[in-house]
Amino acid sequence: MKETKEMIWQKPCDLTAVNEIGRNSMVEFLNIRFTAVGDDYMEAVMPVTNRTCQPFGYLHGGAGAVLAETLGSIAGNYACGPDCSCLGLDLNINHLKAARLGEEIRAVARPVQIGNTIQVWQIDSFNGKNQQINTARLTLVVRRHMKVNSETQ
Repeated sequence: MKETKEMIWQKPCDLTAVNEIGRNSMVEFLNIRFTAVGDDYMEAVMPVTNRTCQPFGYLHGGAGAVLAETLGSIAGNYACGPDCSCLGLDLNINHLKAARLGEEIRAVARPVQIGNTIQVWQIDSFNGKNQQINTARLTLVVRRHMKVNSETQ
C-alpha cells in the first residue's frame, strides 16, 4: 500500500514569500536561503563563511543552531492557522560531523507533531557530500494573534 502525504501548510507558502521574511535580520546576515517547499517539508541552505565558522575554519555549532531554528520556526509558522504564530520553546542539536569553510550546508525540516498548542520539528543538516553534519529537534509554542479592542483605546 502506497503512503500518501498530506500538505501541512495552512498559509500560502511559496519560496519568494518565504525568502522575503528573512530580510534585514540574522537570516539575511548569515545568507540563509530557502530553496524548497514540499508537501511536508521545507529546505534551506547556508554557506560556511567567515560569518558562520569558528576560528579554526569549521562551521560554528551556534550557526548550525541558527539555521535549524530559523528553518523550523518559519516552517512552523506556515503550518499553523492564519490567526496563529509560533515561537521557539526549546532547541536541541547534536553535531555529528564538521563542515568546512567554503561549503554550503543544506537543512531539511519535517514535522514530528503539528498540534494546536505545540509543534515539534526535526531538522537535519548535510554538507556538500550529502553527509549529515547535525540533527536538531525544535519545539514551538503556537499562539493566537492578540486582537486589540479599539473601544478600549
